Amino acid sequence: MPSPVAWLPASAISEAAEALPLTAGPGPAGSGGAPEWIVARGLVDYPVALARMEARVAEIRAGTASEAIWLLEHPPLYTAGTSARPEDLTEPGRFPVYAARRGGRYTYHGPGQRVVYVMLDLTRRGRDVGRLVRGLEGWIIAALGEFGLSATVRPGRVGVWVPRPEKAPLPDGTPRDDKIAAIGVRLRKWVSFHGLSINVDPDLSHFDGIVPCGIEGHGVTSLVDLGLPVEMGDLDTALHTSFARTLGAPGAAAATVPAE
Repeated sequence: MPSPVAWLPASAISEAAEALPLTAGPGPAGSGGAPEWIVARGLVDYPVALARMEARVAEIRAGTASEAIWLLEHPPLYTAGTSARPEDLTEPGRFPVYAARRGGRYTYHGPGQRVVYVMLDLTRRGRDVGRLVRGLEGWIIAALGEFGLSATVRPGRVGVWVPRPEKAPLPDGTPRDDKIAAIGVRLRKWVSFHGLSINVDPDLSHFDGIVPCGIEGHGVTSLVDLGLPVEMGDLDTALHTSFARTLGAPGAAAATVPAE
């Protein structure tokens, strides 16, 4: 069941520890140093998460809270980005659908998938959206690499992919890939929110109700589907370990991820 969290439109995410409950990590609010790491226990309803993100973004802009990395899981749902097409929602009544107001098309979120909401101040990090996206890609790839998985990005395709050479190529000869992570961000006065999701062990059949990110012909996979016995806490540790060398501190250059 989703965590019973009331709407708190004017408070920081970290202040909801008793209600969610949340577990906060390094980076105290307002420190101006490393981002605060927050992990939600249980499932968090999407409208609640959106309200909390927007409240934290306002506080970051006001200088009353630090940047934040919020790790959570949602109950089964679909989100529609600003480029979502009605025809890509193939099973409209299957799960709730929410307008996400982020870039991209339709995405699935649900148990077994780590959602990472990334609230970073690009005024301090360089006002470069492309660099932020490349940093997010590099962060995902580095975290997956902690488990010996070789993932990549593809030109013209959002997200992070795992090559599947054992599968037959597409009719045009394009090699098959399976998507393991999605990226979708929004900026408000140069503070980012929304972020990314990585499939640890979700029910992959739940992706059948959409055309994920509007990309047809390729599949969806997860760490467990690939035979890697990874648990959510393992991925959280890998994300924390790899953050500094990809997105880094404010002012640091983001890692460059080559498209293969």
